[in-house]
Amino acid sequence: MRNNKLNYIIVGTFVLAMLFGLIFSIAMLTGRTGAVDNYYAVYRNVTGVKFGTQVLYEGFPIGQVDKVTPVSDGAAMSFRVDFSVIKDWSIPQDSVAKIAAPGLLSAITLSLSAGYSEKPLHPGSQVIGQEAANVFAVVSSVADQISLLAEKDLRPLLNNITPLLESITNTSDKFGKIIEGDASILVSDLVTLTGDLRDRVPRIADDIEQITSRINQSSKELSTLLTEENRKQIESLIGNMDTAAGNFTELSGNLDGLIKDLNGVVTDNKGNIEKSVVDVRYVTDSMARHIDALNQNMEATSRNMYEFSRQIRQNPGLLLGGTPPRDEAKTQ
Repeated sequence: MRNNKLNYIIVGTFVLAMLFGLIFSIAMLTGRTGAVDNYYAVYRNVTGVKFGTQVLYEGFPIGQVDKVTPVSDGAAMSFRVDFSVIKDWSIPQDSVAKIAAPGLLSAITLSLSAGYSEKPLHPGSQVIGQEAANVFAVVSSVADQISLLAEKDLRPLLNNITPLLESITNTSDKFGKIIEGDASILVSDLVTLTGDLRDRVPRIADDIEQITSRINQSSKELSTLLTEENRKQIESLIGNMDTAAGNFTELSGNLDGLIKDLNGVVTDNKGNIEKSVVDVRYVTDSMARHIDALNQNMEATSRNMYEFSRQIRQNPGLLLGGTPPRDEAKTQ
């Protein structure tokens, strides 16, 4: 009897341990093993992102995606991705949450690139989102264009050449020579063109991939430049420009009022101004009439002064004991 109870106790303990291990494993897989902070990001394309998608911070796993919610904004559609990370994990304000795949066959992850800001985001804030570049879609688009080129251009050309070749084959030796000469050259040119297209498709795909990587790098640098401080500076500059525009408008109104006041002063004193102009014209005419006499008197005066100064230089005693002028009446 004791052996049966002992067996029951051992089996029950083993079942409880396995159940506890199962619960612990599920908790570890879901990432809900401790306190978390919630954040969100907005994207236009969330291909591969779903509940449970891993959240990485510079490659280190810190959380998972909790929910993907479509958000309708008129004709456009965007998606809000809510995710949770380890509690008190510091995320700079200019960090970027990019949808990316670490490898070609790896699962999609939400990769956080650390920013340079010293201020961290508060829990519940929005993180700048960046969609992943789909290189396969670009290559598929190029392949579709090449297929369209073959369907609309090369195939009709070949269909037109086939009847021509058949007619040339059934004609005389002269047309046979044409087949051996020009037609064979045309066919060889078509083969060469097809080979060139086949050789250039990988190069086009590589160029497209390089362009896509450069666009991603440029967008990342632009997102890094557009920090919160730069946005505040731009908003402050726009506010100063608005204030300057208001001051300029006020100054323009003041200038308009000043011009109106000047027009009023000129209009009210029009008679006085005309009278002053007439007086100035009269004085000018009078001076013009007597200017010759004034010039002659000034010339005679200058001659007399010259003669006076010459006599004083020759005989300074004339200033003290000069002789009176002769009386012309007595001399006569």
